[in-house]
Amino acid sequence: MAMLYSFIPMAFFMALLVPAMSAGIDTNWYNATATFYGDMNGSETMQGACGYGNLFEQGYGLETTALSTTLFNDGFACGSCYEIKCVNDPGWEFCVKNAGSIKVTATNFCPPNYVDGGWCNPPQKHFDLSMKMFTTIALYRAGIVSIQYHRVPCIKIGGVKFELTGNPYWLLVLVYNVANAGDIKSVSIKGSSSNEWIPMTHNWGEHWNTGQNLVGQALSFQVTTSDGKMLEFNNVAPKSWQFGGTYEGKKNF
Repeated sequence: MAMLYSFIPMAFFMALLVPAMSAGIDTNWYNATATFYGDMNGSETMQGACGYGNLFEQGYGLETTALSTTLFNDGFACGSCYEIKCVNDPGWEFCVKNAGSIKVTATNFCPPNYVDGGWCNPPQKHFDLSMKMFTTIALYRAGIVSIQYHRVPCIKIGGVKFELTGNPYWLLVLVYNVANAGDIKSVSIKGSSSNEWIPMTHNWGEHWNTGQNLVGQALSFQVTTSDGKMLEFNNVAPKSWQFGGTYEGKKNF
């Protein structure tokens, strides 16, 4: 009988876990191409169109990629994570043998080149990897290789982080270190002097802004990721918050 009682909670837990892991993220494999940019130290991969800063300090490191126009989705794909494996084409075998796959986070945009027919032009699906990631699965001399990719949950350490910049009448918030889906669908903000949630405007990359003056108020956020999951971060920034400061929530997706 003791075994029965212990089994029921475990079965119930697994029933909850499976949908949570599978819902919202398309895990099918798709064909694409990949190149690289920057050097092995990743100096040229810092900053970028997603608005992140020092990728090492922010926890992304060299495991990053820029996305083509089709995949970038006007910046809404920033923070999404992918597993990528190299595929040898007939007569074009440049994959590193037994390399397996890599996992990367989208942190930048690979712009189209309509004059020269660039690889990042729509509707092509293309990953411009950091040099470190590219040479993990493909030979340097290849330049470009065929790949297969799919979305995977992002694994992050610590809580979701909010970097505040701007001025009293224009608050710009970078939301990063987002686990699971990784990419953000919407953000709302609330000052401690009100019970009203204010929808923020998607500015660029993972930057969201509001024109409300919230100086001197503790700030709370509602963050919804692309898979529809929403978390509320109450008073994540204290009343004494400062422009240029970064504040970490106590939870993650």
